[in-house]
Amino acid sequence: MKHTRSRRAFLFVAMLLAGTCAHAEMSAEDLAKIAQNPIGNLISFPIQENMNVNVGPLDGNQNVLNIQPVIPFSIGDDWNIITRTILPIISQPAFAPGQDRINGIGDIQVSAFLSPANPGNWIWGAGLVSQMPTHSNSLLGNDHAGIGPTFVLLHLEKGSPWVYGALVNNIWSVGNSSSPSYSNGLLQPFVNFNLDSGAYFTTGPAITVNWQAAGSQQWTVPMGGGVGKLFKLGGKLPVNTQVAAYYNLIRPTYAGNWQFRAQIQVLLPR
Repeated sequence: MKHTRSRRAFLFVAMLLAGTCAHAEMSAEDLAKIAQNPIGNLISFPIQENMNVNVGPLDGNQNVLNIQPVIPFSIGDDWNIITRTILPIISQPAFAPGQDRINGIGDIQVSAFLSPANPGNWIWGAGLVSQMPTHSNSLLGNDHAGIGPTFVLLHLEKGSPWVYGALVNNIWSVGNSSSPSYSNGLLQPFVNFNLDSGAYFTTGPAITVNWQAAGSQQWTVPMGGGVGKLFKLGGKLPVNTQVAAYYNLIRPTYAGNWQFRAQIQVLLPR
């Protein structure tokens, strides 16, 4: 048994090194384009920090750190299931004098996309997104669970510097909780222009809508962009970094007017 465990550990390390070497043989531009595919057929661990400025009646700053692992699973030779999880760690500013800042975990979202294993220049994925009431404080989430459809379509062509597409979903609350029900939509178009060095220009505004809010309180529509750079840690392990800024052209009352985003993403072999 001891020797079996040792052989398994050796095989795992060998496979990890083989995958890392395969990544090392790819150009920085190609790796950056793979990192920009939200349903790419590889394991990645993005960590994204979002600072929302001038939130609430006291114009405080809200920080949301999203831990977003992406893990693919093969279904035969023709199909993949791509899972994307978002675990938000939130620091919420006070909304009234004398209140304390609230720090804790928000509601986790898990998406699962069915996607072709061997796509052409156009890549698509369709599936379900769920929301779970995992918040550590009642002000950081909703006691209802939620579920809805999700879809992504993007264009990624070898030899072209452009990667562009859109992610869309809508989540409806389910269950009998005393919390308010919700119906929340997301449309996130993205456009990236890649350079040979692994650097790139990017825009990916997260347009959101609260269908149950009144009139002008429904939509948040940001505009902006940023820059990114993929480099190889130790000459082998691909790491994607990005910074961006967005201004909310349309926003509900007390929503932030600016969002500053920073992300680091480690790409791992399957």
